Amino acid sequence: MIRPVAALCGLSLLSVLAAETATAADSGWSAPKCGAEPTAPTVKAGTVAQYNESVDRVTAYEKEARAYNACVSGQANREETAISQEASARISHIHTASAAVQSRIAGSFQKLSTELTAAGRKLGHH
Repeated sequence: MIRPVAALCGLSLLSVLAAETATAADSGWSAPKCGAEPTAPTVKAGTVAQYNESVDRVTAYEKEARAYNACVSGQANREETAISQEASARISHIHTASAAVQSRIAGSFQKLSTELTAAGRKLGHH
């Protein structure tokens, strides 16, 4: 008897996971703490026994792939958060320095305008 193939419902998810993993691998980034990426099994369907064995292998692979993907996603999220926090700190430092320059220049303009206005009044050029 052929076993029900509930695992096949997850195959579309696995193809999405495989595309994401390929993209991560292509970028040179990896999550070594997650171990090795599970290898997709070969489906054999020459006989009912081979098919049933394939269903078992696909089901086991789906479980391993989901766990691996969760690990990779978690590691990526932690690294992305650290990068984002570092970038935010650097941006804040730059923004603070830029705002200080703008404030000094605005103060200089205000002071010069006040001095020119006072000098103009003194000289009668109002």
